[in-house]
Amino acid sequence: MKTTGLCLALLSAVLFGASTPFAKLLLGDMSAQMAAGLLYLGSGLGLALVLGMRAALRLPTHDEAPLARRDLPWLLGVIATGGVAGPLLLMLGLARTDAASASLLLNVESIATLLIAWVVFRENVDRRLLFGAACIVLGAGVLSWQGHAVLAPGAVYIIAACVCWGIDNNLSNRLSAVDPVRIAMLKGIVAGSVNLLAALGLQHAHLPGPALVAGAAAVGFLGYGLSLVAFMLGLRHLGAARTGAYFALAPFVGAVMSLALFPAQGVARLLVAAVLMGIGLWLHLTERHDHPHVHEEMAHTHRHVHDEHHQHDHGPDDPPGEPHTHFHVHTRLEHSHPHYPDLHHRHDHDHEDGHSHAA
Repeated sequence: MKTTGLCLALLSAVLFGASTPFAKLLLGDMSAQMAAGLLYLGSGLGLALVLGMRAALRLPTHDEAPLARRDLPWLLGVIATGGVAGPLLLMLGLARTDAASASLLLNVESIATLLIAWVVFRENVDRRLLFGAACIVLGAGVLSWQGHAVLAPGAVYIIAACVCWGIDNNLSNRLSAVDPVRIAMLKGIVAGSVNLLAALGLQHAHLPGPALVAGAAAVGFLGYGLSLVAFMLGLRHLGAARTGAYFALAPFVGAVMSLALFPAQGVARLLVAAVLMGIGLWLHLTERHDHPHVHEEMAHTHRHVHDEHHQHDHGPDDPPGEPHTHFHVHTRLEHSHPHYPDLHHRHDHDHEDGHSHAA
């Protein structure tokens, strides 16, 4: 499960990281709110097209659990924080910061995700993860330092965006059993429309030319839409704190691409920050979590195969083949194996260190 979750989280990171310098290019011809709206609307409409093609080709649509009424509060929170506020704050920050520094500052998102998962949602976080987070914070401080104890305005906007996405990631974790394509589509269409209408109505902005609109839609579809689908699938396997930690690769991808697209600014500072953040990322990637734990009885609906956690009977109406999706009941189970806070391992820990050690 870790390998699958790791690959999905890293794919999400690469797609999002590569989108940051291209989003910076778009800001030369449109306002921050217009760019935020077009990027997310592009992601939502692109995923709607994917769903439409899936229906037209008569591909199975029951592979993922549908949205339920109890999911709506989480979905509204995801749209507000990660779809409306986060992109707008990032665009405002990008307009005031060079692309490479802005890309590396996005590491703060993994810290915000980890801290919120630990403090608010009680996800297990050990000393290794916390030390890695401290290295990433130091790297962010190096990037935003202006020679005195005041953060650069652009850095403040980007850090605020990262906090919004940290909240978003943890709320998305509550939706990780649901079809991620539909979640990302709804998030993109609703949030993109809000920012686009605000730019047109409140700022009296005008839509840019067709080429720029198409470029923003393409960047949004890949860097926000497909990236979010991969991220939510990663949440299903790893939980919010660890998926957010692996997602920390995104800023490095963005920084490398930024140096290729834009003139280098403060390369020495970028290198120092990259080393610190690289140490933090390595500590996160090499964490191992293994201890005896208990699965209490629970019932839910999600896509699954019949592994050691899914030993249940089927009724005549349950779908054949694997993987498949249906309502099922887990009986109480006690065992020990390496695991992460996925859908079936969100349990309490008796010791602060979580019995974790380096792989």
